[in-house]
Amino acid sequence: MQKFLLLILPFTFLFPSYAQEDQITFSEALTIHLPKYKKHADKAYRSKDVERANFLFDSLIDYNLKGSRMDNFKVNDLRKKSVHLNEFEKPVYLTTYASWIVPTEGEIPALNELAEKYGEQVDFVMLFWDNHSTTKRLAKKYSENITVLYVDEMNNNSPYVIKMMKHSLGLPTSFLLDRDKNILDIRRKVSHPFGIEFEKSFDLNYDSLSSALFLLLIEDSSQYSTAEENTTP
Repeated sequence: MQKFLLLILPFTFLFPSYAQEDQITFSEALTIHLPKYKKHADKAYRSKDVERANFLFDSLIDYNLKGSRMDNFKVNDLRKKSVHLNEFEKPVYLTTYASWIVPTEGEIPALNELAEKYGEQVDFVMLFWDNHSTTKRLAKKYSENITVLYVDEMNNNSPYVIKMMKHSLGLPTSFLLDRDKNILDIRRKVSHPFGIEFEKSFDLNYDSLSSALFLLLIEDSSQYSTAEENTTP
């Protein structure tokens, strides 16, 4: 099976980007730019213009959400204990999911293999929009190197940013966060027809996930180099 890293370069232009000194939080960026995005995206979906809809999504990410800082939201772990995002000290590969979404054949095996390989360098986090019992059952499919968390919206106590993450960008969505929780990228999972052979599905998922991890590791290495230069006498 082919296992290689792909670097996906942004190629869309629509919205202006933020300067570093103007960094805002993810929830603030969504509040500002989501209404305009939804207006144009809804129109594209109604006319079945998938290419235009994808263009708008990519542009929203590239020029409005990248570079913002993910809010320090609070969710629950499988022991029903509260967990804050900032408790994760390594770069974070965060994916929002739900039990009603059917994963592709090779999706979970590919993620598990990469978590085994890079778990010491990256925090892998699966955030489910489900209740505790459902999430606990789903968690059995994932590697022990993947932290499984959940938000039960029936309790009506999830913070604003959590609700925005679920209802604004769709599911599943992956957030690539550096150590300081700055958003490096936001990606949707790889899509392919159901029923293809396992090996092909695994390769497609592995390559897509690898490109995301490549970005996290390269950025983390760059930050470390800069920090070491600044501390060298």
